Amino acid sequence: MRKTHEKLINENSTRLDGRKSNQLRPIKIEVGTLSNADGSAYIEQGKNKILAAVYGPKELHPKHRALPDRALLICRYHMAPFSVQERKSPAPSRREIEISKVIREALEPSVFVEYYPRTSIDIFIEVLQADGGTRCSGITVASLALADAGIPMHDLVSACAAGKVDGQLVLDLNDIEDKEGEADLPLALMPNLNAITLIQMDGDLSINEFEQTLNLAKEGCKQIHALQKDALKAKYAAVKEVVEEK
Repeated sequence: MRKTHEKLINENSTRLDGRKSNQLRPIKIEVGTLSNADGSAYIEQGKNKILAAVYGPKELHPKHRALPDRALLICRYHMAPFSVQERKSPAPSRREIEISKVIREALEPSVFVEYYPRTSIDIFIEVLQADGGTRCSGITVASLALADAGIPMHDLVSACAAGKVDGQLVLDLNDIEDKEGEADLPLALMPNLNAITLIQMDGDLSINEFEQTLNLAKEGCKQIHALQKDALKAKYAAVKEVVEEK
């Protein structure tokens, strides 16, 4: 709930960061940023800066955790102590443990886990700088890291939030909009399959507002999906150029 009376959207329907209601924050994506991981990716979404690394499929230890019919997807979402204005403890918080579970459940439907029984696929998401919507940005970048690792997938998972701020429905909330707005709806989508893998909501929306917010978030996911594909193409186009030069 709002605790102040500061307007987050002015009379021209412009938000504090200069965006219109249906605009994403500026997004920069790179794939294959870490040489030591099987797959990796980096995203800047507004002021968010997030790195993801994937290891596997690999033998699972301890072995008693192994599943006989599929791989075990393991996810760790972590915020660096310097990622927020007030230094946070480096120890995992309850919120980070919860978001790790949420991200794993959002990504798992996209992966052909049945191809790799008795193995694990480990996903590490490190938030270097946070400014709202880090779970959605984390899902987006982790999905790219899985693809970069060569793991077979039904589709990339794209994630984006929409919500209600100053009585208006807006896309891709930043930190102050998330904290002081009336509602927030994070969504993860496999756009090619039109399959939702995550939907949450915090706040109050009417049925009509919920439907509009859901559709707005879907459109945001589709825009991000196009950027994900462009980032993958850019990485492998660069690899092709290097091979041809040799």
